[in-house]
Amino acid sequence: MPTPNKAALDFLLSRRSRPAKTLTMPIPDRAALELLLTAAARSPDHGKLEPWRFIVLTKPALSRLAVLISGRGQALGIDPEKITKAKAQFADADLAVAVISSPKPSEKIPQIEQVYSAGAVCLALLNAALAAGWGANWLSGWTSHDRAFVRDGLDLEDHETVAGFIHIGTETAAPPERPRPDMTAITSWVDA
Repeated sequence: MPTPNKAALDFLLSRRSRPAKTLTMPIPDRAALELLLTAAARSPDHGKLEPWRFIVLTKPALSRLAVLISGRGQALGIDPEKITKAKAQFADADLAVAVISSPKPSEKIPQIEQVYSAGAVCLALLNAALAAGWGANWLSGWTSHDRAFVRDGLDLEDHETVAGFIHIGTETAAPPERPRPDMTAITSWVDA
């Protein structure tokens, strides 16, 4: 029988994202954030392609992106309430890490597997931040799918997309527990 890592399993069974709007200062310093990024970079990566990268967004960058959101939202005809919500996601934040899906040419590793790897990096970064005692939340939204926003705001290449914005800070309120999936409804057992 394997020897379980009870602390790690207990963490995973009780982990809970913290709403980004409840996160505040202080935020991880550069050394603390580099440790979290290093943990996230240990995610599954078939072919060792590193089909993702990080963009660390500090307060000045987040403020710049918030301004860009207003113009882009209006140009796209986005509902004003959705524009306000997206703008607040950046304007009210002190630190976020954009995890960028950046697939590499490969005959062996399909692009979809590389995109999955970027998603795994998002979850690993989220969990690393929570395990280190920070509040953290994984967000996306219409801005992450708008080519002009990601090109002008984040300088992404045409083949790159935003897998997620991971907001990290100090939580101001513990979120209530939410309903979890009914495991019997989502699990099939195949014995033969």
